[in-house]
Amino acid sequence: MTSGTKRIDLDMKELEAILEQARASLGEDGYQKLKAAIETLDYLTDLIGDKDTTINRLRKIIFGPTTEKTSNVLETGAEAAGSPGEKKAEEEKGGDSAAKDNGQKEEKKRKGHGRNGAESYTGAERVKVTHGSLKPGDSCPGCLKGKVYGQKVPALIVRLVGRAPIGATVYELEKLRCNLCGEVFTAAAPEGMGEEKYDETAAGMIALLKYGSGFPFHRLERLQESMGIPLPASTQWGKVREVAGIVEPVYEELIRQAAQGEVLYNDDTSMRILSLMKRRPIPELSEGAEDEKARTGIFTSGIISTRDGREIALFFTGIQYAGENLEDVLKKRAHELGPPIQMCDGLLSRNLPKEFETILGNCNAHARRDFVDLASRFPEECRYVLETFREVYKNDALAKERGMSPEERLAFHKAETGPLMEKFETWLKEQIVEKKVEPNSGLGQAISYVKNHWRPLTLFLRVAGAPLDNNICERALKKAILHRKGSLFYKTQNGAHVGDLFMSLIHSCELSGTDPFDYLTELQRHARELARSPQDWMPWNYGETLGRTSQARAAPS
Repeated sequence: MTSGTKRIDLDMKELEAILEQARASLGEDGYQKLKAAIETLDYLTDLIGDKDTTINRLRKIIFGPTTEKTSNVLETGAEAAGSPGEKKAEEEKGGDSAAKDNGQKEEKKRKGHGRNGAESYTGAERVKVTHGSLKPGDSCPGCLKGKVYGQKVPALIVRLVGRAPIGATVYELEKLRCNLCGEVFTAAAPEGMGEEKYDETAAGMIALLKYGSGFPFHRLERLQESMGIPLPASTQWGKVREVAGIVEPVYEELIRQAAQGEVLYNDDTSMRILSLMKRRPIPELSEGAEDEKARTGIFTSGIISTRDGREIALFFTGIQYAGENLEDVLKKRAHELGPPIQMCDGLLSRNLPKEFETILGNCNAHARRDFVDLASRFPEECRYVLETFREVYKNDALAKERGMSPEERLAFHKAETGPLMEKFETWLKEQIVEKKVEPNSGLGQAISYVKNHWRPLTLFLRVAGAPLDNNICERALKKAILHRKGSLFYKTQNGAHVGDLFMSLIHSCELSGTDPFDYLTELQRHARELARSPQDWMPWNYGETLGRTSQARAAPS
């Protein structure tokens, strides 16, 4: 407050009365926003007046915890223990144990120093350096009696160098001209150089930077120009569009195999396509549908399909919701297969396919997140909920650690997690029936969400292989979000399709532990083979196909 500002004391009733008077002119949306702001101000004012409120706690309330771990969201016993004097006495009392713990932490931290060892650089070029004056079998120059021999583990030195993402080599071919007849003789180009200006690796790197790391064409253009290797954005787009046409059969096969999955995860995020945005509102997808309105939204849907430990990622960008894109994928599903397990959040109007049956499961991480946001306002209630979810996830991690089959995991959850969830369900009902919680409050709405979605949230207690949450799909959508942050939009629907294709191939490679750069390069080099049998060029089996191809070429005719 400046020196010239007059202080005005108002209570909440006066502010609410003023707000009601302005309701008509503000409109309902503006009224609700201003009301929320006033309630927040009142809440923060009360907190500041509380002597137990610390800056750390206030910061956590306003900005939220750095992660959603239960230990970060809830105040620990030490944080709630009271005055600094009590904490100091506790520290003095447990000084030895604290020092011991700190020593263990320091020792643990020192191990490895957070550095990558030489074995981590799997993509680095390996250069063998022989000893300058000795070879195995020579006499030892130290003791002059023994003989030296080779060791299995060499000394390793890692050297990192900077270079442009897309490198270039200029070959100067010598030209000789006859002084009598004038004929010019030009040196032959190095063997294996190829006739094209752009190598397959160049197009693969451009696609990987753009659609795998969110590096826009114009930014790469500036970087390349500053390093003396020009690469216009238009050229980059031309190369990735050309490669997209080559690898399209692999993308279609990826969709077909994803349709056969046992568990399908789906979700979407907003996206921009300029050519569609100019024509808003977008017409209804199906004519005569009474429940559909003209759409203005554009989305990127992410679908993750899992089967037999294999994970496939698919992306689709356009006006369709995640459920409609999932429906298009399921049209390629074999008729003899039963309905798959579907995992999504509670927004069923967008996530469910209309023409195909699925075994629906909802995301427990979404349900838990509502209580994370309310932990500062309802600490006791949220503590119980978050600690319950913590035990559920702990049991699931234990089942994974023990390598349980889906059936064993189901039996384990029924025995260990089932009683916890039964108690949790009873607690949820008591909060509403016994009127312990205001139904329209934030806590009441969070409880109602869990109650209304209880069956799909607890699918893992009834169906073998049902996951707990949709986190794998949300992580996949970070690819699209990263692209949106860097490039802001797609210009056309075709550009969005090219982006979906490369994101699907790149993230499927990452999920299967395959090098996406090598994969995209080899697909270009074997364009004819993959066109004939794209099923042999999936991220998880293309290495075996390359081996067979090499053997066939090496075999005598």
